[in-house]
Amino acid sequence: MLLEHYKKTIRLAVPVMIAQAGQMVVQFADNIMVGHLGTEELAGVSFAGNIMLIGFVFFICFSHGATPFIGQSFGKGNTREVLKWFKHSHYLNMAVGGLTILLMVLVVPFMDHMGQDPSILVYAREYYWISLASIIPAIFFFTIKNFSEGIGITKYAMYITLLTNLVNIFLNWLLIYGKWGLPQMGVAGAATATLISRILCLAIFSYIIGKLPVYTAFTKIKERGKLEWSAFRQLISTSLPIGLQGLFEVTSFSLCAIMAGWISKEAIAGYQITNIMCTLSFLIAEGLGVAATINVSHSFGQGNIAAARKSGFAATHLAIIFMGIAGILYTLFRKQIPYIFTDDPAVAGFASGMLIIAALFQIFDATQMAGFAALRGLKDVKIPFLYSFAAYYIIGLPSAYAITFMLDAGANGIWIGLALGLLTVAILSQIRFGKLTSTKLCSTKER
Repeated sequence: MLLEHYKKTIRLAVPVMIAQAGQMVVQFADNIMVGHLGTEELAGVSFAGNIMLIGFVFFICFSHGATPFIGQSFGKGNTREVLKWFKHSHYLNMAVGGLTILLMVLVVPFMDHMGQDPSILVYAREYYWISLASIIPAIFFFTIKNFSEGIGITKYAMYITLLTNLVNIFLNWLLIYGKWGLPQMGVAGAATATLISRILCLAIFSYIIGKLPVYTAFTKIKERGKLEWSAFRQLISTSLPIGLQGLFEVTSFSLCAIMAGWISKEAIAGYQITNIMCTLSFLIAEGLGVAATINVSHSFGQGNIAAARKSGFAATHLAIIFMGIAGILYTLFRKQIPYIFTDDPAVAGFASGMLIIAALFQIFDATQMAGFAALRGLKDVKIPFLYSFAAYYIIGLPSAYAITFMLDAGANGIWIGLALGLLTVAILSQIRFGKLTSTKLCSTKER
């Protein structure tokens, strides 16, 4: 019976989905407020945001590599091992996060050479620099968040995110438009509000893990062991493929945004609106992926392969249903949604066309996300890494370019190409999870 696994998945996923939705509400508000400053401001934020996301998503995905180690150790009931993985992930994430920020700084001189309308670059740089600073508190926040999810606690990250998101939106209003006597900062105000809210996120979560018994049962253990290079190697062997997987995905979307900019500034603004809507539904559905990783890793740590298999497929079913509903809504309201962000009919025209294709694209996105999350719970990340490379760089991006420019399909061709890549990786990830769990289940029965 999968019903029990549906319930368990939803119970774990809902706090993550709410927290993810809260994050997107902030981006939603950023783009609405910035969009009403003007098309150039919106296009500049879109361009800078898509470049910044490359490094940020790589780090976030890299940090997820600790969750299956913590989850399997928690499933075994080994408290000291949980703490060991938390400690090592903390130091590893600091090193990788710092290197990521450095590389992102080196990108700035190349912004002038990416084929964008010169009028948007001043806004892009302004937004980019402040957004880079906000990654620093995020590094520590996600380390704590992944530890918390590894031990099956997802609600506190939700509470913190919702609270700080309200602060972020309020600060957006104050700083973008210069309310209550504050200077009108425009796009810099949106980035500054995000920086302040991320610092607040980290401060609250750091306080909570030092006070609540569910966390202090782990964090107050006197861990005298030295840092182990073997532990770092194990974490890197899992974290790096996950990080690169995320990198393949986000660079594909960012490069597609650049392609849209080659068409016109209205096209890249329309692409940004469509991308925001797709990200909104994806990040909510991603909560189901987090639940899949937690449930699969816990069951696998306990040696219950049948339960791990059912948890993975339950998450896939729920993700497809959710994204299907979102796709229907986007199709029905494709002409109204763009005007939430812009008053420009040309931008709205691009976005409404893209939303139709993105509605189908989301089904494939949900399937691949759930499949990879379930595989992550088994610590199977190297083959999925290759799947992602093939899907995005061999199929997705070349198809997007060819359909858009060689077949002259316009901006809609970008999303058709991305959908083809996601369809490929969705099929491959589900087949692999099914085969691995079937094999492990058979070998367990034989013993």
